[in-house]
Amino acid sequence: MLPEHINLEIVTPARQVLRETVESVELPGKEGYLGILPGHAPLLTELGIGELTYRKGAETRHLTVIDGFAEVLPERVIVLAEFSERAEEIDLQRAVTAAERARQRLGKAGSLEVDWQRASLALNRALIRETVARKAGPAGSQ
Repeated sequence: MLPEHINLEIVTPARQVLRETVESVELPGKEGYLGILPGHAPLLTELGIGELTYRKGAETRHLTVIDGFAEVLPERVIVLAEFSERAEEIDLQRAVTAAERARQRLGKAGSLEVDWQRASLALNRALIRETVARKAGPAGSQ
């Protein structure tokens, strides 16, 4: 018989971000998003930069996930991320400012001072933070 729920745990080197029982999870794999339902086949995947969403009852909740790994088992998903934060924890204005600063650095891509790869990564991180913060509603627009 298939399980009805998934135990979702998200951990970073700094803290445990989340530990909840959920109905489904969507996470950003290195090569694209993966949808996970109870009873999913076991797998281990590398994570990229993106938005992790999960459904709990009628609610869909959002988090950022930046690099790491996820272990998927039929009744459990463990995410070991370099960085993760809940939508309501993100300062939207700060994320918008960081994205603009990264865009400006990328605009100077021909300059020897600019590390294009680092600036591009900073932009991706800022944009995912901004996207997730906006989904938190008024609480995310601090």
